[in-house]
Amino acid sequence: MSARCSPLAGAAHPWCKAPQGLITIPEYTANAPQTVAAGQNVLLTETPIACNRGYVCHRDGSGIMTLRGITNQCRARYRVSADGNIAVAAGGTAGAISVSLAITGEPLNSATAIVTSAAVGDLFNVHVEAIIDVPKGCCLTIALENTSTQAITAQNVNVIIDRVA
Repeated sequence: MSARCSPLAGAAHPWCKAPQGLITIPEYTANAPQTVAAGQNVLLTETPIACNRGYVCHRDGSGIMTLRGITNQCRARYRVSADGNIAVAAGGTAGAISVSLAITGEPLNSATAIVTSAAVGDLFNVHVEAIIDVPKGCCLTIALENTSTQAITAQNVNVIIDRVA
């Protein structure tokens, strides 16, 4: 089965239209543990499902994804969700750590996950999600950013982007 459509996309049609009318487009992952410095992005190293429609651009190994406003409407709307495990990195101090979806480098307070670790290396599963509008003909960059004051370890990260309008 091609990367264009998969069982996760909800249909075998070339445009991947799910039963609810959603167009499921790319999935980006980073399974291996990585240390992410404060203020930096989680690097997404694999693309299990690529975007073949040109709506989303990404280079493996980068933490930035570009959403494109390709539409006949006034805006293109995307649902971006990210899941993963985070922990205080080795050499850090146990305490609160956080990740956030960021648009053009600015973290979204409404899409921030905060956990408080009792010990360095304790993994916590987090989820963040946001609806993002991209004006027609424009582009926005998004990323999963470490918004903590110290380095974190991130692993088993999964970012899925749905074009919803």
